[in-house]
Amino acid sequence: QVQLVESGGGLVQPGGSLRLSCTASGFTLDDYAIGWFRQAPGKEREEVSCISRRDGFTYYGDSVKGRFTISRDNAKNTVYLQMNSLKPEDTAVYYCAAGQRVGTVQAMCLYYNGIDYWGEGTLVTVSS
Repeated sequence: QVQLVESGGGLVQPGGSLRLSCTASGFTLDDYAIGWFRQAPGKEREEVSCISRRDGFTYYGDSVKGRFTISRDNAKNTVYLQMNSLKPEDTAVYYCAAGQRVGTVQAMCLYYNGIDYWGEGTLVTVSS
């Protein structure tokens, strides 16, 4: 069964850090570009960050640039999102997505190009 599972969400104070994980089962993650997206209550889903299959190209949304870092460990079939200096406006459900033919990581992030699979999301709440 093909599945993407996010983990690592939770409650954190402003200024704190969290690391999200996206683990694949039923397929090999290194054949796919991976993206992180988020949806806050009452808002549309927005791009967070995307990473290419093997050469490590990355793209970050303007709202997270300089604070979040995406990385992948293909041996563990997992992609990570390190989130630092968290703000209340980062509160959202975070989803990971995988695609084989996305074009560029920017296209994957901005236009959801080539996405084949979505996870079910993990909630991040930034509050004091």
